[in-house]
Amino acid sequence: MRTKYCLDTNFFVQGWNKYYSPIFCSGYWEIIDEIGKEGIIFIPEMVKNEISKIDDTLNSWLKNKPYLVKPIDSNVQKCLKDVYSSNVNHQRLVDNTKNRSQADPWVIAHAISEGATVVTKEEKIVIPNSTKIKIPNVCDNMGVRCIDDFEFIKEMKLLFTCIKPYNQN
Repeated sequence: MRTKYCLDTNFFVQGWNKYYSPIFCSGYWEIIDEIGKEGIIFIPEMVKNEISKIDDTLNSWLKNKPYLVKPIDSNVQKCLKDVYSSNVNHQRLVDNTKNRSQADPWVIAHAISEGATVVTKEEKIVIPNSTKIKIPNVCDNMGVRCIDDFEFIKEMKLLFTCIKPYNQN
């Protein structure tokens, strides 16, 4: 059975705006679309909601890809309760003061529900006694595999090709 991947908001936002801009790396997004159609990757509907508030062009790209978005169901809700009840620190995953990271617990809950690997740009907080907690910390606590997008690219065996544009003169 092939690994499934649950993608965090920052996988899309940072990739779209920095690393794999569709201006110079459209093939990357074609592959993301293709493996989404195959059911290998998905996003929780909460990730879709976050993206709709952050980036209009990325949101437009996602609009015609309903196969990428997983709705919240009763099993995901149960998984979310398990995430919160397993460790009181998990409640700090969402930053209510800045209205950020609203989708983070849902990413983990969906990954648990689907038996998927989480893909995020977040890095684990390793400072002792820190009050911050990130997706990789919670994934570790919950026994959920968590990788970054570069590891995802390696696992998917994606290759990038650079093409020199032809001279238009």
